[in-house]
Amino acid sequence: MKFGVIVFPGSNCDRDMMHALRDDLKQEVVMLWHKDRDLSMFTTDDCIVLPGGFSYGDYLRCGALARFSPMMESVIDFANRGGKVLGVCNGFQILCEAGLLPGALLQNDHQKFTCKNVYIKSEGKNNLMGEYVGTKPLKIPVAHGEGRYYADAPTLKQLHDNKQIVFRYCDEHGEVHINSNPNGAMNNIAGICNEGRNVFGMMPHPERATAEVLNNIDGKAILMALTHSN
Repeated sequence: MKFGVIVFPGSNCDRDMMHALRDDLKQEVVMLWHKDRDLSMFTTDDCIVLPGGFSYGDYLRCGALARFSPMMESVIDFANRGGKVLGVCNGFQILCEAGLLPGALLQNDHQKFTCKNVYIKSEGKNNLMGEYVGTKPLKIPVAHGEGRYYADAPTLKQLHDNKQIVFRYCDEHGEVHINSNPNGAMNNIAGICNEGRNVFGMMPHPERATAEVLNNIDGKAILMALTHSN
C-alpha cells in the first residue's frame, strides 16, 4: 500500500512521518503538496496522512486555514469513499475543522505548550488501531499547545455509544485518570475515529516513537495498523 503525506506551509512533522513510514516501517511514501489536488495514484486501500506542525502558522485557529487547502477537498472526497486518513496533532485539528471528525481541539487547560512522553491506551478492538495495538499502554510523545479535546454532551455520548474513542491518556500501568491527562482533554480522550472507522485523529505523535535509536518503538504498532484492511 501507499501512504500520502501532505505538506502544508508550516508543517514540521511531515519529514518525521515520511522517515517513520518509509525507513522504519518500510512503506511506500508519496509527499503531497497542499496546493495540489491529485490523489488518483491512491486507492481506498491506501492512507493519506495529515502530519503535525503549525500549518499556516496556526493563524486564526489551529487547522482553520489548512482546512481550505485544495488538497483537503480531495482528502474529504477520498475519506467519503472509504479511504483511510490519519491526522496527527495539527492533522487532528485539521480533520475536526474539516468536519471529517467531530469535536474540536482547544487550548491546553494549563495554557502552556506541553512537550513530553505520555502514555495512551486503546479503548477497544472496534477499529483498526485498537484491534492491532491491543490493550498495552503505549509511550508516545506529545507536543502541542491546543490539544484539549472538546465535544458537547450529545457528541460525547455518540462517540461512546458508537465506540469511536480510539485512545485515552493513561499512566504507565494503563490506569485512566486525570493525573495522566496532559492537556485537560474531556474523558482523557487522546484519539478518535469517524463512524465509518476509516478516519483517525490523535494528538500524540506515533511517528516520533518508531526507531530503536530513540529507545521507543511503541508508535510502530499504531502506524502499522493502517496497513491492514478495514
